[in-house]
Amino acid sequence: MKLQRRFCFIFLFILVSVSFLAAQNFNGLTYLMPVPAKIIKLEGKFRLDSAFSIAVFGNPNERLYGAATRMLHHLSGRTGYFFHQEIITKNSKSDSAQFIINCNHPGKLGLREDESYTLSISPDKVELSAETDLGDLHGLETFIQLLSVDSAGYYFPAVKIIDQPRFPWRGLMIDVARHFMPVDVVKRNLRAMAFVKLNVLHLHLSDDQGFRVQSKIFPELTELGSNGQFYTQAQIKDIISYANARGIRIIPEFDMPAHTQSWLASHPEIASAPGPYHAARNWGVHNAVFNPTVNRTYKFLDKFFREMTSLFPDEYFHIGGDENNGKDWSANKSIQSFMKKNKIETTADLQTYFNKKILKLLTKYHKKMIGWDEILQPGMPHNIVIQSWRGQKALFTAARNGYMGILSNGYYIDLYKHASYHYLNDPIPPDTMLGDEAEKNILGGEATMWSELVTPENIDSRIWPRVAAIAERFWSPDSIRNVNDMYRRLKTINYELEDYGTMQIKNYDMMLRRLTFNHDITALKIFVNVVEPVKGYERYNEGVYYNSSSPYTRVVDAAQPESETAREFNNNVNDYFAGNKSAEEKITGMMTLWENSYPILLKTLFSFLVLREMEPMSENLKNISEAGLEALTYLDKNQKPPDGWLQEKLNLLDKAKKPYGQCFLPIVPSIKKLVEKAEGI
Repeated sequence: MKLQRRFCFIFLFILVSVSFLAAQNFNGLTYLMPVPAKIIKLEGKFRLDSAFSIAVFGNPNERLYGAATRMLHHLSGRTGYFFHQEIITKNSKSDSAQFIINCNHPGKLGLREDESYTLSISPDKVELSAETDLGDLHGLETFIQLLSVDSAGYYFPAVKIIDQPRFPWRGLMIDVARHFMPVDVVKRNLRAMAFVKLNVLHLHLSDDQGFRVQSKIFPELTELGSNGQFYTQAQIKDIISYANARGIRIIPEFDMPAHTQSWLASHPEIASAPGPYHAARNWGVHNAVFNPTVNRTYKFLDKFFREMTSLFPDEYFHIGGDENNGKDWSANKSIQSFMKKNKIETTADLQTYFNKKILKLLTKYHKKMIGWDEILQPGMPHNIVIQSWRGQKALFTAARNGYMGILSNGYYIDLYKHASYHYLNDPIPPDTMLGDEAEKNILGGEATMWSELVTPENIDSRIWPRVAAIAERFWSPDSIRNVNDMYRRLKTINYELEDYGTMQIKNYDMMLRRLTFNHDITALKIFVNVVEPVKGYERYNEGVYYNSSSPYTRVVDAAQPESETAREFNNNVNDYFAGNKSAEEKITGMMTLWENSYPILLKTLFSFLVLREMEPMSENLKNISEAGLEALTYLDKNQKPPDGWLQEKLNLLDKAKKPYGQCFLPIVPSIKKLVEKAEGI
């Protein structure tokens, strides 16, 4: 067995070497994400050299010139070419340019604008055409993804791509209220969003824990409700401009009437309970809520909306509207008297009353309301948008009743679900019987990054690369749903995202180095590579009570939401049972690595106090790896294990299922399959 394990290490070395050699022949056409609507493969290659140049024709705007210039610089950075052309402007209209961009007219950032494009690459020329510059922007991102390499140099495969999005609303929500995210975090995620053709960034700007936008009319909102962490209005304008340049809309959300404790720190006069209030530090649903029965609430909000609707240009304005538990309304005698006088039977009906008043204010300032499921109540106009967090049933009900909606249920990326789960979740699943009119009301969806458990240094790893898979669901035809192929492409896209400044790969090693005081992390990384954070809301129930001031620096905060190592191991085990001979070498090599790294890992774990919580899991990984290797030995020899062996190993596997440090081992079921197979089960 020791000789076999030695050969496994040699095999892994050869595997890495082969992967390196394969990387020298890379065809970008096979890694596109999102997959375009139509791809026509042609013969030949467009070879890239330093003479490459771009010309823009038609009726473009500065946004397109800027995007073309950024693409050229990106291309230069990827290849090391010193292009003769440096900046694309309206004067860059050379007939000799190798890349011609055509634009009929500038696009408007808004719902249902034309985002289609056609990209044609021949051995001699590249041509990108679109009705609007927004389509051209998407085409440029496809073009950069097509960059390929072989032994002769860099090239683009000859191809014709005719592309358009499946849904007009393709969004990402980032909660900057619970944990504030500085401008640079927002911008690098905007760059990544453009890369995968998302077009809406929804900023959750207020919650119980923080109010994050400067108000010049009510400066006390951030003075008492932000802990000094907020965006100035100049920064908001900069973010909006930055997003606009990449074809992305910014939707602001100011949550109300609940989730408002940070507002009430400075304005207790519009609260439903006497207070006093302060920005919350702990998570969960709080009782704080606006008083919807007094005029001063609406006078305050009228002034606030007048200021904020002029700051945010998008036609939609998000009012939240979720998770009002109604406790403060039920406990307030004046509010109860108001409800009785006005024949308002329930707190849900009172919130409908509030929403209708808010709608009038937003309409006054030429905005359309968007909110979570709870805002859909009888009597609401049909130009609002429902963001469904409760599920497709609520979304479909709204669509059938003539309301536009977007799906977020199933796209809660803060719950650490696998990319495959999100990828197969669909705003309009196959075989859905909605009817054409109702289907038109399903605008798309938004991935939601709630920030209770993320900070600026690990938020990217919670967003990317999984949101790239979600972006494909929003953009590509619904027939594109091969999970294995998605993962094959996602691995490459993850590295390409680094070119846009995302930190999901870079910060992983940094966080592990910090845990070891910058000592060698080799063994620790081998271990953390195979663990995952617990899923769903389980992390809130594991006995470690986080708040906004907690350290988010443990192993669970560094571990990836989905372990690529564990996924590959599990797939290899399935391949082994399907008769793939090479799969056995792979799983043997991986389990040998986990077993042999344990002594070094153990020393690392006991050297640093913050890591000791993971020691039981490290031992479990070693034990089940040994069990898996023993199982393979029995299977190879066609020999039945001794009496009691199966139960002993099942006991180890059962023990290994237990989470430690809010992490778990996702390989346990696969090793259990090996053990049971060895016993003949």
